[in-house]
Amino acid sequence: MIETIIEKEVWQLGKALGMIETRGLIGAIEAADVMLKTANVSLVKSEKIGGALVSVYIEGDVGAVKASVDAGIEGANKVGDVVAHHIIPHPDEEIERFLKGRESYKKSPTNKKHQSKSKSKSKTSSTVKKRKVMKKDE
Repeated sequence: MIETIIEKEVWQLGKALGMIETRGLIGAIEAADVMLKTANVSLVKSEKIGGALVSVYIEGDVGAVKASVDAGIEGANKVGDVVAHHIIPHPDEEIERFLKGRESYKKSPTNKKHQSKSKSKSKTSSTVKKRKVMKKDE
């Protein structure tokens, strides 16, 4: 519980998430290198999407992330192609769980949408089973 509170405070105290997606690994590596050298940001994750697309995610203060992403776009375009880029100032805490992976996102205690869908599916299947049992008894 304490970790969740601390994570939430960190995201809300001026943090931002920066993303660059490139066509090809070399452009993504260049983007990451330039972003990390430009300002005080941290590499969150890099991900091979498929179809030669690679995404790089950074975090830091809003101003630092903006400067880093702008520089990363310029660097990546010198050696490859930038397909997309985006900055999310003050991202919701669920974004961090989402980036860690699908399984950790599904198991998240604050992911109420997923939990409510799972519960409704289990209720439906138990109702169907009860109806089948009742028909057999009659």
